[in-house]
Amino acid sequence: MLSDDQLNEIIVEAENVPSRVVPEKTPVNSSFSMVSSISDIDVTDSQSFGNPDDKKSKQLLRFSTSLNESFLQTLHRSPGSVGIDTSHENIQGQKLIASLIPMTSRDRIKAIRNQPRTMEEKRNLKKMVDKEKSKQSHRILELNCCAQCLNSISRAYRRSKNSLSELLSYISLWQKTFKVIGGKFGTSVLSYFNFLRWLLKFNIFSFIVTFSFIIIPQFTVPEKNTLQFTGLEFFTGAGYFQDTVMYYGFYTNSTVQHGSSGAPYNMQLAYIFTTGACLIVCFFSLLFSMARNFRNNFINPHIYSRGITKLIFCWDFTITHERAVKLKQKNLSTEIRENLSEIRQENVKLTLNQQLIHVSAHLAAWVVSTGVAIACCVAVYYLAENNSEFLKNHQNPGAVLLLPFLVSCINLATPRLYSLFRLVERYETPRREVYILLIRNIFLKISIIGILCYYWLNIVAQAGEECWETLIGQEIYRLLLMDFVFSLADSLLGEFLRRLIGMQFPTSLGLQEFDIARNVLELIYAQTLVWIGTFFCPLLPFIQMITLFIMFYVKNISLMMNFQPPSKAWRASQMMTFFIFLLFFPSFTGVLCTLAITIWRLKPSADCGPFRGLPFFIHSIYSWIDTLSKRSGYLWVVWIYQNLIGSVHFFFILTLIVLIITYLYWQITEGRKIMIRLLHEQIINEGKDKMFLIEKLAKLQDMEKRANTSSFSMERRDVEQTSPLHVREHNAAHDLRFRRSVQEENPKV
Repeated sequence: MLSDDQLNEIIVEAENVPSRVVPEKTPVNSSFSMVSSISDIDVTDSQSFGNPDDKKSKQLLRFSTSLNESFLQTLHRSPGSVGIDTSHENIQGQKLIASLIPMTSRDRIKAIRNQPRTMEEKRNLKKMVDKEKSKQSHRILELNCCAQCLNSISRAYRRSKNSLSELLSYISLWQKTFKVIGGKFGTSVLSYFNFLRWLLKFNIFSFIVTFSFIIIPQFTVPEKNTLQFTGLEFFTGAGYFQDTVMYYGFYTNSTVQHGSSGAPYNMQLAYIFTTGACLIVCFFSLLFSMARNFRNNFINPHIYSRGITKLIFCWDFTITHERAVKLKQKNLSTEIRENLSEIRQENVKLTLNQQLIHVSAHLAAWVVSTGVAIACCVAVYYLAENNSEFLKNHQNPGAVLLLPFLVSCINLATPRLYSLFRLVERYETPRREVYILLIRNIFLKISIIGILCYYWLNIVAQAGEECWETLIGQEIYRLLLMDFVFSLADSLLGEFLRRLIGMQFPTSLGLQEFDIARNVLELIYAQTLVWIGTFFCPLLPFIQMITLFIMFYVKNISLMMNFQPPSKAWRASQMMTFFIFLLFFPSFTGVLCTLAITIWRLKPSADCGPFRGLPFFIHSIYSWIDTLSKRSGYLWVVWIYQNLIGSVHFFFILTLIVLIITYLYWQITEGRKIMIRLLHEQIINEGKDKMFLIEKLAKLQDMEKRANTSSFSMERRDVEQTSPLHVREHNAAHDLRFRRSVQEENPKV
């Protein structure tokens, strides 16, 4: 048998032999002799090239045999068809090349050598096979390269996403504090702090945008402030701050350009586009956050499983620190109490008399709360109308704080009155109580803001003041500052005094619980003022950012010192969705309406602000569109404005599509709830069936055990009654039968 090296040397020498000239037409007899020689070669090959048991040798034999059969079929045709049949030869050649390509290099050389061809044809065949294989390998390599590139891109995207999420979770504000609050007070109190952090992110984004596109360009325009700083400006917002970048009236209406080669920067367009971009981003962020929370808390079915799987399988065994272990245990115990309390509350059923008493108490509370809200709104309205005359008669700088002071007093006292209604109403679930308090408080606060907006847009703006936009910005600044001061005083003094009183009279009062509804509405009220005032005071997001940062630490300290955990534990996973919904409607929608009236219906001041000299604020956009319409390269912007932004039909169709999608998702949610309820019932029924079958099996097993014990006792009695001699004879016969069977199976033994 030849070795592999010897075979390769023989093949190389055979290829180097010069080819002989083959006649164009070969007789049939010579062809038959050629076939016989081929078969002889195959036999010798099968004997010389390896063992027949080898897999490659078998494949080579099968290939040579198939080639011989195809060649014999070609020879057995009619003499006329033995000539040049190009189509058939092309098909056979393609098949031959296709069969040679998948082989290894050694098997391919052997197969080509066994071909009934001249050396020149074999070389050409080898070149063609190598060429096709290189093409396929190149094509496969390109596909592999594309696939590898896509895989590498997707892998890099996943890694970057994971690393970014880890980085954000690592640098996330107050992560450890949130775990402590959730472990001690539950998810209901934790939802307030989550909402506060979420609003803080909003204001950080708004401040970055306004500072980059409005405030920094204004710093490049030299403006001197001739007013003196006295310190009272921190409370009134007037005086020295009036001629700074804090208010609308300080900004220029000219185009900022540095040097002849610098690009012009239109302050009018920058001011209105920056404010609009902030509102648009806030709008879509609210929609996205609301949809995501709605999907996670209402649509996904895992919320209906009571979190049992999470409580059983969620322990993180990588936790080794003792404080972290205790905190994790507190979180788990709090979640268990919340789940058990909800299950217990669902099973509570009231009688008819109790239901009538509850309904009457709720109606009375709603009547009283509505009357109180209307009285507060009327008081704010008359106070706002007489505020201008009051300020004219009193030249004291602190007189401007009267309206914010009274509004803050109403916002502080009225929600506490609403909280006392729980003693009469006595809701079955704490979540329903929080929802009712939120609705009452939001009705009060949004009504007060609506009255103030009416006062600003119809009295202050129409009074003919020198710069009414700056006056409105100062009013909003004072309201925001006064609300912050009252919140600090309530947290540091009021809640502390309430704790002292509760400790002195534990039987009657005791420690207080954290009022989620009142604190959340304070955040919504302040954020609504910030959104309205951003147009008149661009630095309000920065002020709100500072106040929220301070309020978090103040509320956290007050929570740990002055409050006790809720007496009725309940899960607040759906509260965040409700908070965002209240922030979106009516808060954010009311802000959009107010700013739309300001931009489209009010005339700007003639002596201050970037829009001075225009009949309306929106005319800056109109003039810009007219300028772009004269340039051929910007006609697409004009078309978008005329057919999309400025078209009522587009917004009507868009609103209709949004409503249809919302309705479809609502129906999907209801269908999933019904399906989940039916599946829960099916699981319960299957459990009952299994218990029934288990009881039946247990009874059958007991019956079988009794029957077996009775039969065993009968046999034992029979055995005891037989004599010992009979037993010995029986054993001897059994031994004899065993020996005979062994001898039959093994005769040698």
